[in-house]
Amino acid sequence: MIRRVALVSPYALSVFGGVQEQALAMSRELARRDVSVLLIAPDADDHATYDTPARLERVGRRIALPANGSRAPLTLSLGAARRARRVINEFSPDVVHFHEPFAPVLAWATLRAHEWPSVATFHRSGDGPALRLTKPLLTQLARGVDVAVSVSEAARTTWCTAAGLDSEVLFNGFESERFVCAPRERSDEIVLLTIGRLETRKGVGVAIEAVRQHNEHAQRPWRLVVAGDGPERERLRALAGHDQQIVFVGSISDDEKRAWLRRAHAFIAPATHGESFGLVLLEAMASETVVVASDIDGYREAARGFATLFEPANPEALERALDEALASGLERVDAARRHAESWSMSRLMDAYLVRYERAHEVFTPNQ
Repeated sequence: MIRRVALVSPYALSVFGGVQEQALAMSRELARRDVSVLLIAPDADDHATYDTPARLERVGRRIALPANGSRAPLTLSLGAARRARRVINEFSPDVVHFHEPFAPVLAWATLRAHEWPSVATFHRSGDGPALRLTKPLLTQLARGVDVAVSVSEAARTTWCTAAGLDSEVLFNGFESERFVCAPRERSDEIVLLTIGRLETRKGVGVAIEAVRQHNEHAQRPWRLVVAGDGPERERLRALAGHDQQIVFVGSISDDEKRAWLRRAHAFIAPATHGESFGLVLLEAMASETVVVASDIDGYREAARGFATLFEPANPEALERALDEALASGLERVDAARRHAESWSMSRLMDAYLVRYERAHEVFTPNQ
């Protein structure tokens, strides 16, 4: 029986991201099952509170490191990695669950010591020179993983190649009931929404261009709400020009995200690459909002035919896809909602508890 779980996120909770959201959601689901949870992440200067009953430990100085077309909020402090190991040992978990365990460097000391049964979840997909150059290190760290899981086939392929570590594919889960219960506040104006880091690979510029093109000739304009922050903010504001229908609202909380998803007529996921799984697509579907997404592996795997896909980095294709999606009937919206609910966090945690027990069965501590 699993009663104590240590969750490790290599990315700071103080910066919005899918891995961080997944770790927080798992902590809530485990707590609902009367499991004691420790959640460790970088950023010792982060004193914010988060929606989790878990014990939070934040260690090390946060930096932003370029990774996979993004900037990862992690720590390079080996002292922080040792501190994380000490905290885990004091907590005495039944299992340690690492998210992105090979991301520098929070999990490394614990992986090398291999003092507890471990489960690792891999989110990232995509190759790169850093992975090829560090293969000997990654192969060594992989010895500390008892059970490996990937959130998509793309992520599985990435880490099988990079570290020689095979894994089984589960999925990213989400708390669908948190999105359905948000109040519906749609207005007569057509509101489009995109959420995420404002960086090149997220493709927000494509959404801005598509909306500008539409608004230049359409009798009924679209209002685009851009939620998020990042290094591309000023460039994207300049790209929006004087179109008053394009609004930047900055970073938003979980409650605000759920409210915007229920308010929007369509959600746009325009990333050009580097998304191993499109969890936010499912959140939008659960909110009964139609989804338009770029046709990339991670989004295709999440959508399973319940989103309107368009050619990545093509504003004209996005404009056409939005026209099609906005004409969707209620039956398609309801079918997408049912599809999203099949990816529930409750169902995912059932699967992980089986993997936690398996990790116990195969675990052999380092001598």
